[in-house]
Amino acid sequence: MNPWRGLKNLPKNMWILFFTTLINRTGTMVLPFLTIYLTRKIGITAGDAGIVLAVYGAGAMITSPFTGKLSDRKGSLFVMKLSLILSGIILLFFPFIENYFLILAITLLWSFINEAFRPANLSLISEVVLPEKRRTAFALNRLAINLGMSIGPVAGGFLTLIDFSFLFYANGLTSILAGIFLVASPWQPENTEEKISHQDAVDLKHSGILRDKAYLYFLISIIPVQIVFFQHIGAMPIYVVSELGFSTAVFGLLAIINTVLIIFIEVPLNESITGWSFKKSLMLGSLLCGIGFGSMAFSRDIPLLAMTIIIWTFGEMIFFPISAAYVSEIAPKKKMGEYMGFYQMTFSIAFMLGPWLGTEVLEHLGSVTLWIFTFSLGALSAFMMLRI
Repeated sequence: MNPWRGLKNLPKNMWILFFTTLINRTGTMVLPFLTIYLTRKIGITAGDAGIVLAVYGAGAMITSPFTGKLSDRKGSLFVMKLSLILSGIILLFFPFIENYFLILAITLLWSFINEAFRPANLSLISEVVLPEKRRTAFALNRLAINLGMSIGPVAGGFLTLIDFSFLFYANGLTSILAGIFLVASPWQPENTEEKISHQDAVDLKHSGILRDKAYLYFLISIIPVQIVFFQHIGAMPIYVVSELGFSTAVFGLLAIINTVLIIFIEVPLNESITGWSFKKSLMLGSLLCGIGFGSMAFSRDIPLLAMTIIIWTFGEMIFFPISAAYVSEIAPKKKMGEYMGFYQMTFSIAFMLGPWLGTEVLEHLGSVTLWIFTFSLGALSAFMMLRI
């Protein structure tokens, strides 16, 4: 039996979104090298470079709910096109700015526009894909992201050997190219009424996010496990390289395990568990993330480290596409963008808190405490899922 069989039932519009995201992510080079660019090319301190990244994260957190609302009013497709083209144009001008405060300003503007793509993309997937296929669709979307991210930073590394400015030109042009591809693609109008007929009627007058206590509870419940997940770019590299003494090359090889599993397994995995309840899936995903990172407390050689990565990667592959599918299931159809915007905001919060919190615990309390703490956070999210 073909494990990828579910892909043939996805609509053509979903494949347009897949290739749009793939093109865009293949050119993602600026963010991974931004701190290196700022310290080496512009000549600012590492601390000031960190503030630039924090400004980007703050912009992403602020913009998600507002751009989600904009998607509901103007259409998710419109917001995606605008985001891709305008963010690409901004990046083309970025290398010409050397004043620190202007860099902060353009970074904030870029963040506002660039991060508008994410909630609009999730909202549009929810609009064009039938509910029973959304888990597979969101997994396919993550496949596009990870395929692109396996190419972009590598290409960016070689471009830095020529000139750091090429990072911005390549990233900007691929963003514009993705926007042009989306504009030129033969988008097929969808019969949205058929796709949302399964949902109960919702009184929109009383369906504001702040009044939806069940949804707010869900958003709070996913932040702990998201904080755990972001240790892969926070405490985990420091633990493997600095504390265990492995080379950065070894860490890179360990990180590839995550990418390979996502590329080859995530889509068929989500296709195979389509019949699972949201509660069961999200609880398992949270627990696996917690167990995977928590097991690092007892993993000090390469085989054991590889096993922990496999465990939390399976948690990631289950939790993230299904959490997005859950939001698409419970959101009122006319507020899909707003709901996805707040959902995306939790990632920005976890991105800002996770690496900082993990490295602080690692430095002051030690690695064993850190990894037990991550297990506790994963278990907390799993426990909170009992009430969704």
